[in-house]
Amino acid sequence: MRQLTCGFIGLGLIGGSIARALRENVFGIKIIAYDTDADTLELAEKDGTADITADTIDMRFSVCDYIFLCAPVRHNDSNLEIVRKIMKPGCLLTDVGSVKGGIHESVRRAGLEECFIGGHPMAGSERVGYANSKAALLENAYYILTPTPLVSEESLGEFRELLESVKAIPLVMTPEKHDYVTAAISHLPHVVASALVNLIRDSDSADGVMRLTAAGGFKDITRIASSQAAMWQQICLSNKDNICLLLDNYINALLLFKKEIDAADADSLYRQFEGARIYRDSFINASSGPIKRCHSVSVEIADKSGSLAQITALLAEQGLNIKNIGITHNRESEDGVLRIEFYDETSMTAAETLLRGAGFSVSIRI
Repeated sequence: MRQLTCGFIGLGLIGGSIARALRENVFGIKIIAYDTDADTLELAEKDGTADITADTIDMRFSVCDYIFLCAPVRHNDSNLEIVRKIMKPGCLLTDVGSVKGGIHESVRRAGLEECFIGGHPMAGSERVGYANSKAALLENAYYILTPTPLVSEESLGEFRELLESVKAIPLVMTPEKHDYVTAAISHLPHVVASALVNLIRDSDSADGVMRLTAAGGFKDITRIASSQAAMWQQICLSNKDNICLLLDNYINALLLFKKEIDAADADSLYRQFEGARIYRDSFINASSGPIKRCHSVSVEIADKSGSLAQITALLAEQGLNIKNIGITHNRESEDGVLRIEFYDETSMTAAETLLRGAGFSVSIRI
């Protein structure tokens, strides 16, 4: 692959992670970064991710082979107008937004269809900002591409190769299909999780016993409710037709569940739960998609001094890095009171073997 120059308009969690991944995996790449936050630019230059930082979008970006639009969606139209005036012939323009209809319409109005491929890395985190970005965020994650009809197959192929070089998995589809798919697997779950959390909040007693005892399944299915409110507000407004269509279908599914529970229909309820279990278990066992697989184990430990220290010492001796650790007091759906999360499946499996060998009761959480 020829020596590349890539420009980033916005350097938050996603833009920063892509820039870091390119720096780590593409030899000789040159990276130019713009952001409104001076501290972000200083950090990106200091850690070696960006070769050039800019506090304005100007002619410094005219040498770019690729320009990534990574600023908040509301700035896309104005940024497109600036970029259109300075990008060189042959430069490929892309974005990282989770809704594609709006950006494709903006690109059409700007007359940039011959050089635009919509992009959506299906990766993320509850944490935001460049300081939390990392190259590994893209590894084994689907990266959806929505090329316009006017983009050449050669340009699409070269961009796919670039993404594969940073260990992402490119997946090509139309903008319309993308917005329907992500409404189902990403946008609707965020609406449902937030609604469920609000329901428990409004149903809780004065002493807050629901919040106190919430654990296991409830925390698992509502984790994404901790995401940025402003971002999900904009996503719902940008993809409202698809979300509302699927939300209607989901409401009907809940009403069916209610009907079967009201009627004490044991057979129908069993089929509902068993069908969901079988389909859920068929999902690809990989860390891809917008909701990352959680690599964690649950461990039974004795309620005595030194138990926690013994486990962490065992893991440290084997060089196994812990991402997160916590004690679960409610065992409704946990096999152990200590839950340990790791960064990858290899570490999780090694920890399971190590702890079992030391005599602990261990289960893996998916």
